[in-house]
Amino acid sequence: MKNIRNFCIIAHIDHGKSTLADRMLQTTGTISDRDMQEQALDDMDLERERGITIKSHAIQMDYEYQGENYKLNLIDTPGHVDFSYEVSRSIAACEGALLIVDASQGIEAQTISNLYLALEHDLEIIPVLNKMDLPGAEPEEVTDQIVELIGCEIDDVIPASGKTGMGVEKILAAVVDRVPSPSGNPDAPLQAMIFDSVFNPFRGIIAYYRVMNGSLAKGEKVQFVNTGKSYTADEIGILKMKPVQKKQINTGDVGYIISGIKQAKEVKVGETITTLENPCEEAVQGFEDVKPMVFAGIYPVDTDDFEELRYSMEKLQLNDSSLVFEPEASAALGFGFRCGFLGMLHMEIIQERLEREFNMTVITTVPNVSYFCYMKKDPEEQIIVNNPSELPDPAGVEYIEEPFIKAQVITKSEYVGPVMNLCIEKRGELQNQVYLTQDRVELTFHMPMAEIVFDFYDRLKSVSRGYASFDYFPIGYQQSDLVKVDVLLNHEQVDALSALVHRSNAFDLGKQICNKLKELIPRQQFEIPIQAAIGAKIIARETIKALRKDVTAKCYGGDISRKRKLLEKQKQGKKRMRQVGKVEVPQEAFLAVLKLND
Repeated sequence: MKNIRNFCIIAHIDHGKSTLADRMLQTTGTISDRDMQEQALDDMDLERERGITIKSHAIQMDYEYQGENYKLNLIDTPGHVDFSYEVSRSIAACEGALLIVDASQGIEAQTISNLYLALEHDLEIIPVLNKMDLPGAEPEEVTDQIVELIGCEIDDVIPASGKTGMGVEKILAAVVDRVPSPSGNPDAPLQAMIFDSVFNPFRGIIAYYRVMNGSLAKGEKVQFVNTGKSYTADEIGILKMKPVQKKQINTGDVGYIISGIKQAKEVKVGETITTLENPCEEAVQGFEDVKPMVFAGIYPVDTDDFEELRYSMEKLQLNDSSLVFEPEASAALGFGFRCGFLGMLHMEIIQERLEREFNMTVITTVPNVSYFCYMKKDPEEQIIVNNPSELPDPAGVEYIEEPFIKAQVITKSEYVGPVMNLCIEKRGELQNQVYLTQDRVELTFHMPMAEIVFDFYDRLKSVSRGYASFDYFPIGYQQSDLVKVDVLLNHEQVDALSALVHRSNAFDLGKQICNKLKELIPRQQFEIPIQAAIGAKIIARETIKALRKDVTAKCYGGDISRKRKLLEKQKQGKKRMRQVGKVEVPQEAFLAVLKLND
């Protein structure tokens, strides 16, 4: 056990975690040069295309150091704020963490929040200065930032380059020297924590776990503590580039178990495994349930595919336990699911994975957050509103509370003005402004979650020319003056386009939505009014003109009254058509609300 080291890699998005992990795999001989490819641990096409890590990946490396053989269990983690739940699970399974900082970009918002996660779990932090080969690298300046942030010595920071392989040997040596070996009792009853699971169509569910105490042998009867169900360990092993079968997994090791589980809901991430004969006394205190931030409806394009979509979502939830969903129905779109995501990128990735991995074409509604609504007749009762169409009659509502977040933006000092303007426009209140270095500023705002759900992130990047990094966490609910804006097409309400917005923004939003829909909805044989309304009051209107057929073409010459008669007849027909006509809303229109400023 003293020769095992469990560590993960944490960093801001695009600071070179996966590239550095590739070099470690090559240096330790875990992967041959022939099999080597960019982002070796990322096994999803989507991850390679976008150059980001979406899932944490665990792998075991054998490393010889000063005449002794060591087992290094490495977990490569995502860097984007939307996948911080993956990071928290990986951290719970480790004793040490490599904190990687890009030498040309310096410390960013996600670097800091991931570092705090690691410090909460008392991990040993090894700072690494990556991308030293870049011409724009500023090693002295960034090293000073790291020393200031962590409080370590300058010599503790390891200069490295994932591209050239510089410093990789030093990093591996530092992992062996600085990261403590696992502390656990090999003779105690088995206690292992599941930190990830995947679905295999042939073998059922494969769970990845870290053994805290005791050991697990092949063929043993195991029990899941929280669900109370028992299974047989048909196959156990360790994670190399491909799974390697073993007879026994001991304390401190990271491994996988296949026990023929077919039901997705039987395996929860954070679950504790123990043996049936000699169970452990208590479950591992892992991590809390994930709290979704952004809610949106996902509907099948064809209503008959509803069950198929449910099946696909359950499979996907296994692989991504931060996805939360429940069934719901919409008047415009039929049956579908109300899903909770950690952020906008997370939502985009889920939609893309449904289309690629399960061939499901889906319609996504406008994302929103959940609100608390208090009624006049019983001010104590709290109604949770996840969807604007669930809002009770405004006449009986006492007040509505919405979720607020604490947002941290780190940017260059020249962009402070535009960033502040953007945050204030989004109803943010400046709390603090700290100069980290001469030209790097950290701004802290309190702002409503609903305001960042739309286009906040994209606009932040454009006003700061890509130099701002953003991180946030919830701080509770506050009372706000909110109104529900409904969209009416041909005098019929489209529930999927409703939005809950602050009263001060309602008129602008209504006008913008009407304009956008006018561009996107194709013209019909009859005139279509598009209206935005608050209750019974119309606040904006646009009209899509009817396609008009020239019925007077056959009248050449003659009396004007003949033409008038034909036009009147056509007018009657259009009127009747408008009463029975249905307006088809294209998929782009549901997402148009997100891109109102384009």
